[in-house]
Amino acid sequence: MIAPASDPRPSVLIVDDESAILDTLRILLKNEGFETHVALGGKQGIERLQDVKPDIVITDVRMPNVGGLEVLSAARQRDPDLPVILMTAQADLRSAIQAVNAGAYYYVQKPFANDDIVAILRRAAEHRQLRVENKSLKQEIKRRGFDTSSRPIGRSKAWLDVLRLAETVAPSESTVLIQGESGTGKEVVARYIHELSGRADAPFLSINCGALPESLLESELFGHVKGSFTGAVKDKAGLFTAAAGGTFFLDEIGETTPSTQVKLLRALQEREIIPVGATEAIPTDARVLAATNRELEEEMKRGGFRSDLFYRLNVFALHLPPLRHRKEDIPLLATSFLERTAKARGEPLKRLSEEALEIMREYAWPGNVRELENSLERAAILTNGEVIDPSALPERITERRSEPLVSERGPTNPTLDVIERAYILWVLDSEGGNKSRAAEVLGIDPSTLYRKLSRFGVEA
Repeated sequence: MIAPASDPRPSVLIVDDESAILDTLRILLKNEGFETHVALGGKQGIERLQDVKPDIVITDVRMPNVGGLEVLSAARQRDPDLPVILMTAQADLRSAIQAVNAGAYYYVQKPFANDDIVAILRRAAEHRQLRVENKSLKQEIKRRGFDTSSRPIGRSKAWLDVLRLAETVAPSESTVLIQGESGTGKEVVARYIHELSGRADAPFLSINCGALPESLLESELFGHVKGSFTGAVKDKAGLFTAAAGGTFFLDEIGETTPSTQVKLLRALQEREIIPVGATEAIPTDARVLAATNRELEEEMKRGGFRSDLFYRLNVFALHLPPLRHRKEDIPLLATSFLERTAKARGEPLKRLSEEALEIMREYAWPGNVRELENSLERAAILTNGEVIDPSALPERITERRSEPLVSERGPTNPTLDVIERAYILWVLDSEGGNKSRAAEVLGIDPSTLYRKLSRFGVEA
């Protein structure tokens, strides 16, 4: 059960003019782990708001003298983030509209099932804690002089630890190596570092090093001179030059060839580049942030990545946790993605049912945050009403696999190549062989997927 950190039990103020209803709800909610307080009538309910300082209010709408809408108004004035649930035996469209317009969290009709009211209150408690923690985080960042609007979403300890390290290194000029599985938000963190740095007013440019062949990648990175290769009809400045004064983000740097790695090392070490076909070096002034989903130290041992470049990049390392290690962030991320989808499509905001949210918490999310976002966008499109149920989620998320993910017949100490190959083929199979969707879930460019399949000896 989710509750404010200051108290393991969410406190609920129950307001009704019928003693029997008060007693029933008090006993029910107390047995479900809530701290309960009661008020007989709306006038007493408003008085008790200040004394009790509840986390949630549940109040009847129709009461003599002071009604539930007045209790709602008083609660919202005291605390705009306080969830208020209205209940009535005379459900009508007008009062429902009034309640929603006045800021009610939920509107229920008597008689209600016990399980339903408990589920609504638990959801309200979670909503309350998210709002309180977000406000606390924003205040903390403001005290440290950071802009709260761009802070990447998350409240788990693993994620907050990463953000605090990012905030520490941001004002410096140090090169940062961001490591983590595909889809964990490496570019999001890189942009956050840029926005908190002294280079925030200058460009933030990025390139996926695994998406281009070597010759084209080097031209994009360093530029080229006219006539240096077929099609080079004029001089072209590279991204290192274009990012002067700002930040240059090199994504999937582990996919670069040894030749490109040598040139990147020169750019970092000497702070100068030589365009393709040129003979003279030109200075560069771009702060470099790099990212990889590979274990570069293992790649060094195998000779696939230069050790001198690794140590030049690894001045300050950030390790992003996979989503399966920060599942408490799923509700917050889901709300953000659904809000974004609703805004983009010009539609009312949709929310996840308790069952759908529970299924999403249990899923391993091999594609991490990117897979979560894509799955929610799909679910929002497939859902006609305001509540997304499990039927709108992709089958790979809702299905219960009976076979173990690790077999006793497998190798005792599988290599990284074996693990990577198995994982890629599993995602490909989950997507029905669709390579574009598989690449999206994996968080890599389709051309990178084709190269990996070729390296594994799999027909592309």
